[in-house]
Parts: sequence; C-alpha cells; structure tokens
Amino acid sequence: MTMTHVRFGWLAALLILSVWLPVAAQEDTVTLVTYDSFALSEGVQEAFEEETGFRLEIVRLADAGTMLNQVILSRANPLGDVLYGVDNTFLSRALEAEIFTPYEPEAAEAIDPAFVMEGFTVTPVAYGDVCLNYDAAFFAANDLAVPESLDDLTAPDYESLLVVQNPASSSPGLAFLLTTIAVFGEGDDYDYLDYWADLAANDVLIVDGWTEAYYGEFSAASEDGDRPLVVSYASSPPVEVLFMETEPETAPTGAIVADDTCFRQVEYAGILEGADNPEGAQQLIDFLVSRPFQEDLPLQMFVFPVSTEAELPELFVEYAAVPENPVTFSYEAIDANRERWLDEWTEAVIR
Repeated sequence: MTMTHVRFGWLAALLILSVWLPVAAQEDTVTLVTYDSFALSEGVQEAFEEETGFRLEIVRLADAGTMLNQVILSRANPLGDVLYGVDNTFLSRALEAEIFTPYEPEAAEAIDPAFVMEGFTVTPVAYGDVCLNYDAAFFAANDLAVPESLDDLTAPDYESLLVVQNPASSSPGLAFLLTTIAVFGEGDDYDYLDYWADLAANDVLIVDGWTEAYYGEFSAASEDGDRPLVVSYASSPPVEVLFMETEPETAPTGAIVADDTCFRQVEYAGILEGADNPEGAQQLIDFLVSRPFQEDLPLQMFVFPVSTEAELPELFVEYAAVPENPVTFSYEAIDANRERWLDEWTEAVIR
C-alpha cells in the first residue's frame, strides 16, 4: 500500500465521521423552541431524558409574538423540532403559515376537551388569565384604592402607574388589547381606541414584552421599577410568595379578577414541519401533557395545567386567583380582525 492510499484512507474515514457525527448527535437531541420565560424543573427534564433517551435542548427566543414571527420566517429551515408557547391570540397566524405537523398525544383523553383543537394540529398544554397585577405595598402606603375596572385606569389617581406590553410583539399585550376591544367595542361614541387614547393621556408605559414589563418596570418585582400596575397573569402572585424567605400572610402582589378585566389565554405546542427529529418531537409532545410536566407547570411558569389528572400545588391553590368571567375570543375571530386591530392600535397609540 502506498502513502497515497494511506492518506486517501484517512481522508475518507474523516469525511465519513464528519457526516455521521452531526447526524448521530442530531438524532440523540430533540429541540424545543419556546419563549424567553419558559422554565421547568431540572428533575423533570432529567426524567424525560432518561425515559426517552433524547437530550432536550431548549432554544429560548423572545416574547411569544416575536418568537412566532421568527419561527415563521425560518420555516424552510426550522429552528427546532417542537414549538411551545403559541397561544390563542397568535394561533391563527401559525396555522395560516402551516408550520405544524399534526400529532395526537398518547394522553389526549386526559386533556380538558374545552381546550382541544380538532385534528391536533397543535396540542393544548397550559392556560392562564391575563389580568392586571398590582403592588400591594404601594397602594397601602399611598392610601390608594386598587382599580376595580378598566375605566378606573384612566382616572387621574392612576396617572403614570400602569405598564403594558406592545400587542404587536407580546401575547399578554395582545390579550390586554383584546380585553379592551371586548369591553369598549368598535365604532361607538366611545370605543376601544378612545379608551387607549385616554390611557396614553394618563401616561401608560408601553414596552415590548412581559419580562421587560414585569421584571423591569413593575415596582413589586424590580428595584428600579416605578409602575405599581402591570399587565400580567392572575396566577402571578404565587411566584412572589415562592421566592420570599418566609411565607407571608398575604401575597405582596395581587391580581384584579373582576368581570371584564381579564382574558383567558391558552398555550399550545406543535411539531414543526420539517423537524429534524420527528420521533423525538412526538415524545416531547407526549411529555408536555404528561402528569409530571403538567404538575410542574404551576410553580415554574405560573399557569394552569390542561390535564384533568394533574394536581395543583397548595401554594398555587392558596394564592392564584381565577376570574369567574374572563373575556374570550375564538381564534377565528382573532384571525379575521387581528391585523386590522393592531394597525388601528399602532396608528392611534404609537404613531
């Protein structure tokens, strides 16, 4: 054998390894694309990896609206195998873009049928109510009543107190916009655009996403925050209790759950069309609706599980509020009007 043959043999071997190793790594990994505040317990992730043999890679993008835009723009070369976090405010945009491959999870019968979408193009995973949250200490110190309605937010007493998210980039922001549309309507003598004009006149602060609003501007969650009112979730107060050194008699934050102030939000997961690891993607969807993950959800992301078999932690039961009459919109109604509403809102409030 000549030296030329030896060199060729080594080069061929290296070429084969360079092709095979990425594929092998790819087949051993399943990638979840999600929003920036996604969280799960380390033990729950380890249990999934041990049970399935797949390493779970989590790609966190921005808020849900921005995340979905990125996934749609990259659909020819998917960012991962499964997308988690698209909610009913943005679902129609995802369905129109045809980014999902339908899959019915093994535990489908345990999912509350109120949340199930026919055909399982996407799978419901969690739900929560987008509501106004308040800094209890601020209102007590200033002897100020907590607002009881959306109308209250435009009163002089609440000037410069509220931070909300941009509905064009944030799912809680869009949920709050939808709430105002449901309450004030369109085209009347005083409609939702008039209401937003009054909010703007009362110095509402608008930021891009939930994380920036809650942990950057909300006075109860940020040392630098000076806004004691924020659009968040009815289930947010338990997070404040969870991270306190000693459990207080009452939560330091509260949620306003009066009628016509909250929006019912449902979060879905789906297998991305063209996923590199479709088998792993199916097992990941199964995992997201399994009891271990569903019971991990409340104290990780402070939302409610969709599984009827999941039990809520005591802390969540005690401190999480549930509105009796949240605002709801079908995703078809949102689809038919969302872009127009966003354009109208942007023109009236941002420009």
